[in-house]
Amino acid sequence: MPKITETIFRDAHQSLAATRVETSDMIPILEKIDQVGYWSLEMWGGATFDTCLRFLFENPWQRIREFKKHIKKTKLQMLLRGQNLVGYKHYADDIVEKFITTAYETGIEVFRIFDALNDIRNMEYSIKVAKKCGAIVQGTVNYTISPVHKLQSFIDVANQLRDCGSDIICIKDMAGLISPAVASELITKMKKETGLPVCLHSHCTTGMAPISYFKAAEAGADHLDTALSPFSSGTSQPTTETLVAVLDEAGLKTGIDSKHFSDVTRYFETLKEKYQYLISPLAERIDVRALIYQVPGGMFTNLVSQLEKQGAMDKFEAVLAEIPKVREDLGWVPLVTPTSQIVGTQATLNVITGQRYKVIIQEVKDICKGLYGRTPAPINPEVIKLAIGDQPRITSRPADTIAPEWDKCKEAVKKYSDKDEDILSYALFPQVAIEYFEALKDPMKKAKAAEAGKPSKPTHPEKQFVLNIDGEKYEVGIAEVALEGATGASC
Repeated sequence: MPKITETIFRDAHQSLAATRVETSDMIPILEKIDQVGYWSLEMWGGATFDTCLRFLFENPWQRIREFKKHIKKTKLQMLLRGQNLVGYKHYADDIVEKFITTAYETGIEVFRIFDALNDIRNMEYSIKVAKKCGAIVQGTVNYTISPVHKLQSFIDVANQLRDCGSDIICIKDMAGLISPAVASELITKMKKETGLPVCLHSHCTTGMAPISYFKAAEAGADHLDTALSPFSSGTSQPTTETLVAVLDEAGLKTGIDSKHFSDVTRYFETLKEKYQYLISPLAERIDVRALIYQVPGGMFTNLVSQLEKQGAMDKFEAVLAEIPKVREDLGWVPLVTPTSQIVGTQATLNVITGQRYKVIIQEVKDICKGLYGRTPAPINPEVIKLAIGDQPRITSRPADTIAPEWDKCKEAVKKYSDKDEDILSYALFPQVAIEYFEALKDPMKKAKAAEAGKPSKPTHPEKQFVLNIDGEKYEVGIAEVALEGATGASC
C-alpha cells in the first residue's frame, strides 16, 4: 500500500512558483496538514535554501524549526544533492558532515540523496553521515532516457545505494519521462533485486505521470510523491486529492484521511492567488515536447524566461533542438540540477553565438575535467579538447580533490556569527550569505533588497545576451542584462 509524500512545501511551488512561497505563508496550515496522514512532507532542500537567502531574506534553518513546532505526526523530508548538498558544486567532506548533522539536529528526518550523474561516489559519504545521525535515507536514482541508459543500469545504481546503507530507493523522474509500462517493470524488478521499498517521484510535464503512478502502485511502489491541487500538475507532481481517491477506490489504501482535504486545499487556493504573478502559464501546461527533448519542466520554464527577457524567443526551438546534442556531447548526463542548468546554458550559447562551443561556460569545462564525477558515457573528445585542451582529467572521487573548508568559512563569517548554521550558509553561498547578514543589520535595506529580488516583468529586448546559471552570469556581447538568479527548478 503506497505511502504519500506531500511536495507542496518544496518541489510543487519550486516547479510552478520559483520557490518563492514564504515560510510565514506555510505556518498557518501546518497543524491541519499534519492531520492528513502523509508519510512525510518534503519541505526543505532543493532550491529552498538558496531562495530563502537570496530572494526571501529568510534564515532557511528557521523554516525547519517553524515546521517542527507545528508538525508532530508527519516526518520532515529534504532533497539533498549528494556532495553538492543544496548548492551547485561539490563541497568538502567536512562541510557535508556539518550540514547533514545540523539539518538532522534541527529537524529533518528523511534525506532524499541524489547525484546528477548517478555517480555513487558522490552520494556515499552523504548517506554514511545521514545514517550515522539516525536519519531515514532515500537513495535516489535519476531516471532518464538515452542510448546508454537501460533498466538494468538503474537497478545497478539502486543496488549500490542499498549497499551504501539506503533504507529506501527513490526513482527520480525529473522530466516526467517514465511511462506506465516502464514504471511497472522497473519497480517490480528493483524491489525484487534490492529487497528495499521503492518510491516513485515524477512530474506531470508530459502528462504521463498520473497513469505511471497508478501502474507503479499496482506494481508495489511503497511511496509516491504528490502535490495538493492548487500547486499540482504541469511541471509539478500529480494531484494528491485525485490520486488518493483513485488508489483508495482500487483497494490500494494510502492511509490518507481525505476529509481534511477541503480545508487545506481551500487554504492553498487562496495562497496561490498571492503568488500567481510568479507562475508562467507554460508551467501549468502539459508539453509533449519534453518527450522529444527530455527537458525537465523547471528547466523549460527557466529557459523561456531567459529568452523572453532578452528578446530571443525566436531562437527557442533551436535551443530546444540543441539541448539533446549538448547532452550527448557531455556523455548523456541526466538533466537535473546542476547538469540541467549547465546543458541548457551551453545549448543557448551555442545557438545565439551562431557557433557551437565558441563560448564554453566554466561548468562545462569542469564536467570535462571530471570535477562533477563520472558521466554515463564518454564525453565527446572534440569538446574536451575545446574545453580544457591537454589538461589532465580527474578520475578519482571529485571530493577527494577538495581540502577541508570549515575552518576557513568559520573565520570568514566570524564578524557576523559564530553559529554553525550561519557558517554553513556562508560555505554554500558566500556572497549571498554576506548580503543576507548585512541586510539583517538594516531593516530598510532588507526591505529594499527583498523588493529588488522579486521577479520583474520583461523589459525592452536587449541586443546583448547574458545567460544565467544558478546566479552566475555569462556574457555574450557588450553589456550585462540583469537576470534573476536561477532557482534550481529542475529538481
